[in-house]
Amino acid sequence: MLPYQELAQLNKLVHEPARLSILTALSACTMAEFLFLQDLTGLTKGNLSSHLTKLENAGLVAVDKHFVRQKIPQTTIRITSEGRAAVENHWKRLRAIQEKVLQQGANNGKER
Repeated sequence: MLPYQELAQLNKLVHEPARLSILTALSACTMAEFLFLQDLTGLTKGNLSSHLTKLENAGLVAVDKHFVRQKIPQTTIRITSEGRAAVENHWKRLRAIQEKVLQQGANNGKER
């Protein structure tokens, strides 16, 4: 399979830029508060919430909603072990595809 065809085989749930950003950010920490994650990713509240719902339904993140001092809502998000594996595998596959493309370029396209 050509590396360009492999790109089409990537996990679309993880590959979507906003979700990849969320998963990559969460993989670098234990957990993140919603507003911090929003600031980090640059997503709107609604957009972040929508992507988190998709990731949570897939079992890639866990979302915990609770109240601080019984009045202030706080939402924390953490990546699950499945989510960590998915994002690590995704970046690994992207690097492998990139390496194949670079090798083909070095071979002047002679390898097929």
